Amino acid sequence: MNKSEIQKVLNESLKTGADFGELFFETSISSTINVMNGEVINITNSELSGVGIRLLKGSDEVYAHTNEVNYETIMELLEQLKASFNDKPGTVKELGEPKPFNNNIKKPFDQVPTEEKIAKLMHLNKIIKDEDERIVQAITNLSEKKQDVLIANTEGIYQNDERVYTRVILASVAKDGDKMEQTFEGPGRFMGFEIFDEIDFDAYAKDIAQASIKQLNAKDIKAGVMPVVIHNGFGGVIFHEACGHPLEASAIAKGLSPFVGKIGEKVASDVVTAYDNGNVPGAWGRLNFDDEGRETQNNLLIENGILKGYLIDKRNGRTMGEKSTGSSRRQSYKYAPTSRMNSTFIANGTEDYMDIIKDTEYGLFARKLGGGTVNPSTGEFNFAVLEGYLIENGKLTDAVKGAMLIGNGKDILFDIDRVANNLEFGQGMCGASSGSIPVDVGQPTIRVKKITVGGRSNE
Repeated sequence: MNKSEIQKVLNESLKTGADFGELFFETSISSTINVMNGEVINITNSELSGVGIRLLKGSDEVYAHTNEVNYETIMELLEQLKASFNDKPGTVKELGEPKPFNNNIKKPFDQVPTEEKIAKLMHLNKIIKDEDERIVQAITNLSEKKQDVLIANTEGIYQNDERVYTRVILASVAKDGDKMEQTFEGPGRFMGFEIFDEIDFDAYAKDIAQASIKQLNAKDIKAGVMPVVIHNGFGGVIFHEACGHPLEASAIAKGLSPFVGKIGEKVASDVVTAYDNGNVPGAWGRLNFDDEGRETQNNLLIENGILKGYLIDKRNGRTMGEKSTGSSRRQSYKYAPTSRMNSTFIANGTEDYMDIIKDTEYGLFARKLGGGTVNPSTGEFNFAVLEGYLIENGKLTDAVKGAMLIGNGKDILFDIDRVANNLEFGQGMCGASSGSIPVDVGQPTIRVKKITVGGRSNE
């Protein structure tokens, strides 16, 4: 569809009383390659294209989508949506011009031979498998996606964006008798195949192989309340889940968050400053423009313990009486957008992380966290520790297994008493009402002075 046809659709969209209309066009191509124990297991390629149509009246929303991207089909869908409203016609602005952007993709994945990709995965697979004879399974996967979008709405926004995502999953399974342990990493970036020039994947492969072997001899930890030093990178998943989601307007507007009405109030210890940045260069969660066509930005959430802001999309912002923060996201044209995170992190402190460990007489060092569960309305959470070590007299001693971190997001923020200077990001896929999207979680190493640690040991 050309711009003139899009304008005609938008002109028609508000004639029965809606006050906002939006079209979201998408074309995506994806590719995956999976290697296990030196063999290519499968190679997949897929394409997706379509358009989503959204009408708003205040905060009331209707949404429809189709994979038939032509003027006639879109107008038919629009007529069905318009029937939801019966009021005075809304005002439509003329579409403007898109703002330019430069993703600086050096090696587009569709220009790299499949053989070269397989060779990289085979090389990493061999590093894992050759580390120790007890490693029974080595897995290396490559996931690539390019998403082209165009957003047009009745407020005059006419904005395109190109999103390029590349991610490598590395996993090691070690077995010794009846004991079996698995470790994995999944570095991802907003970039093309140059990700292999930017990241030392050999080091990642060796690290996860060694970690799986160490975990074979890990001891069960005894449950209790203790200090926990949570390492950088994916350790930030606790903040993302237990604090980030409750700061999204989708929770705030409904009153389903412990942070409702707390702007300007103290919600964390003085050493905690946190952001959600939508445009970190090369970050997995990066966008030039959000899925409502607005420029992404660096949103200050907490500053020295004081709550400063929420993550706001258009619809929920209307309920709150607040403007968008460029935080509206969706998986594809099949989903209506809502407020979501991009790259959410606790900012750097000033300490060396080893000094934090040295100053901890007894506790747990959670080097890597895994999955967990969170109640966004209360902030209550539990997270598995995938790789952990006891801290005794300021030193790392035994590897432990079976540890769970149990607590409440709003409480843990006050119990963070040390923050290191080694900020790193970890990558994941975040699921919510608008689908599954790539996000970064991040933090420097932090210490929580007391947190409940679940464990199986009786000793």
